[in-house]
Amino acid sequence: MDIRIAGIVPESIVDGDGIRYAIFMQGCNRHCPGCQNPATHALDGGKIFDTAEIIDDIKKNPLLSGITLTGGEPLLQIPPAIEIARATKEMGLNVWCYTGFKFEEVPPAAHELLKFVDVLVDGEFILALRDLELDFRGSSNQRIINLNEWRKSHG
Repeated sequence: MDIRIAGIVPESIVDGDGIRYAIFMQGCNRHCPGCQNPATHALDGGKIFDTAEIIDDIKKNPLLSGITLTGGEPLLQIPPAIEIARATKEMGLNVWCYTGFKFEEVPPAAHELLKFVDVLVDGEFILALRDLELDFRGSSNQRIINLNEWRKSHG
C-alpha cells in the first residue's frame, strides 16, 4: 500500500520513549504557526513509499522499542498508518502517534488506527504555549495519553 512520507528517522530518541522508528507522514492542513515541520504540510509533497518497505525496515532493527507516526498529520493517511501500526504491534513493539486532533475529536475513521496505538500525543502545537522543558511535545496544551490505560478504565 502506498504512503506519502516526508522523512524517516530510523533511530530517534526524541519522538517517544525508547529508541523509535519515526515516520514523518506528509500532509497537514493545520499550518500551526511555529510548526517544527512545515515541510510536511503540502499534501502532494514528500515521497511515495510502499508500506511493506517500511515494515521490512522496522523488522531489521532489534534495538527498537517501537515506532512513532508523526508528521504532518498521520490521521490524513489512515489506511497505510493502520497497516504499519498493525504490523508493528505484531512484532511486539509499541506505537506512538502524534496528531493535531484532540483525543475526544479524533474522527471516527481513525478509531481503527487507535486500536493499534499505545500512546497518543494530541492537540495542535500552539506557539504561545511552547515549552522546551516538556518531554515529547512542543506546547503545554498537548497531552501524552496512554491509550492502554485509557482502554482499561473505559472497558
